[in-house]
Formats: sequence, C-alpha cells, structure tokens
Amino acid sequence: MEIKDIMTALKELVLPELKEIRHEQAELKTALNLTNKRLDDINIHLADQSRRLDETNQRIDAVREDLIGRLDETNKRIDTVREELSERLDETNKRIDTVREELSERLDETNKGIDTVRADLTGRIDMSRAELTSHIDDNTRRIDETNKRIDENSRRIDSIQGELSQRIIAVHNDVILRIDKTNDRLNRLYEAIVRRNEHEELKKRLDLLEQDLSAVKQRFAA
Repeated sequence: MEIKDIMTALKELVLPELKEIRHEQAELKTALNLTNKRLDDINIHLADQSRRLDETNQRIDAVREDLIGRLDETNKRIDTVREELSERLDETNKRIDTVREELSERLDETNKGIDTVRADLTGRIDMSRAELTSHIDDNTRRIDETNKRIDENSRRIDSIQGELSQRIIAVHNDVILRIDKTNDRLNRLYEAIVRRNEHEELKKRLDLLEQDLSAVKQRFAA
C-alpha cells in the first residue's frame, strides 16, 4: 500500500508538472515551428539575396569585362591616334626644317642682295656727293663773281646817280630860270593885252605851258 500511495503521490506531483512540461513543450514546438518557418523564410530570402547578389556580381563582371574591352579599345585608339599624331608631328617638323632651310637660303640671298644694293647706293651717294660738292663750289664761285659784279654795278649806279643828281639840279635851275623869264614875259603880255578873249587864250597857253613844265619835271625826276 505504501508503494501505491507513493506512486499516487508521485503521480499527483509529477503529472501536473508533466502537463506543464508538455504544454511548455507544445508551446516550444510551436515557437520552434514558427522559428523554423522564419528561418526557412530567411533562408529563402538569403537564397534570393544570394541569387540576386550572384546576378549583380555577374552583371558587375559583365560590365567590368565590357569596360575593360572598351578601355582596351580606347587605349588602342589612343595608341593609334598617338602614333598618327607622332607621324604627323614628325612630318610637320620635317616641313618646318625644310621651310627653315629654304627661308635661311632666301634670307642669305636677300642679305647678299641688300649688301650689293647698299654698296651700289653708297657708291652712287659718294659720286652724287662729289658732284654736289663740285656744283656747290662752282655756284659759290659764281655767287662771289655775281656779288663782285653787283658791287661794281652798285658803285657805277652811285656814280651815275651823282652825275644825274648834278644834271637834274642844273636842269632844274635852268628850268626855273626859264620859268621866271617866261613869267616875266607873261606878265608883260598880260599887261599889254586888255581884251577878254586874249586873256582867256593867254590863260590856256599858260596852262599848257605849266603842263609842259610838269612833264619836263617828271621826265627829269625819272
């Protein structure tokens, strides 16, 4: 009886705990199922992410290969352009050297021509200078001779002016003397003539005589 009592007591003690344990186990199982489901979802999500990551890596690899190919093509084109530019630059340098040599030759020829022209012009200038000097000396000599002749003519003119002045004075005195005599005669005639017509005629003759005297004076003055 004691064993049964013990078993009963144990059952009474253990069974509720077992129920609790089973209940907790059921809850844990449910939670575990939910966890497993979430893990499955996470695994599915991770698998999808891994797939997408693989696709992204593949796209990155494809883009990298494409970019590497384009970069290689670009490098090839750069090398081609560089080689072409180098060739063109070499040709340009050759043309520059050719043009420089040609211009140097032409410049040397031009300098030779300039030296020739300068020597010719220098000779002509020297000849022209000598001719001008000769002409200047000749003109100076002629000017000196002309000045001498002018001085001689001036002296002759002064002499002639002196003679003319004396003659003019003599003629002037003679004319004054004649005028005085004429005036005396006119006075005597005027006193002798009474009639008016004779007086008018005598006045006209006197005017004419005065005009003649003025003309004579002007002639001697000239």
